[in-house]
Amino acid sequence: MASKFDTAYAKINLALHVRTKRDDGYHEIESLVAFLDYGDGLDIDYAETDSLTVEGEFAGSVGNVADNLVMQMLHWAREKNSVAIPPLLIPPLAIRLFKNLPVAAGLGGGSADAAALLRIFANQGLNVFSLNDLCPETAILGADVPACVISRPLIMRGIGEQIEEITDDSLANIYAVLVNPGVAVPTGPVFKAWDQIDRGGLGEGTALDIAMQGRNDLQAPAIALCPIIGDVLDMLESTQPLLARMSGSGATCFALYDDPAKAGQAADMISSKQPGWWVRAGGLTA
Repeated sequence: MASKFDTAYAKINLALHVRTKRDDGYHEIESLVAFLDYGDGLDIDYAETDSLTVEGEFAGSVGNVADNLVMQMLHWAREKNSVAIPPLLIPPLAIRLFKNLPVAAGLGGGSADAAALLRIFANQGLNVFSLNDLCPETAILGADVPACVISRPLIMRGIGEQIEEITDDSLANIYAVLVNPGVAVPTGPVFKAWDQIDRGGLGEGTALDIAMQGRNDLQAPAIALCPIIGDVLDMLESTQPLLARMSGSGATCFALYDDPAKAGQAADMISSKQPGWWVRAGGLTA
């Protein structure tokens, strides 16, 4: 039987360049994105009525399940299928979300959850359209959703709807440590605090080259609003990684290593010194 479970992998913005402001108020972005081989879990069962239950470490941070992006994806996918010829109906579903990722953390957790549901639909034969066809359109649910549908190294542009998959293998043997200090950082205030200076697009070369040359334009304003992010980065830098940077609009930061043992040692050290922080180490999805 086709899988009714999928992992909503943690998104990492290895570089995030904010570009020009559009007429609709959104900013164009260029971002090199990778995914940790760890995340939330999502599964479905056919039921008499729709429902979403949330379990796991961060279940209490999810809020109103009726407004959750998973339920928005369910309604959106049904609407897409209903206009197809012939239409395909998605039956009522009991959905379980295992919330392992911190919320409002710069990891695309809600978007990854919604994307995982769409992949389950594909596995179950419940998508009329292919994932490649649907991917750009899912940006209407959130800027990170198209990237999270792919969940492999890629470059995202526009407001997230333009996806270019990475073809080189420079990230194949790279390991990451993610650290969140337990502070939620809403995206809106961070963008508002950004200095509005377009410092240019992503560089060239391999994905690792682009990451090393890149920056996160939201890092400085996020630190100004939430100084503990700077403390996280200082601790990650002390482990001598290839690169340490904030992901998304924060507060999660990451460090990259070319040795899984060194990544594990860094995670253990940070966890021992800051037991209240959320720390995860792992490889990147291929």
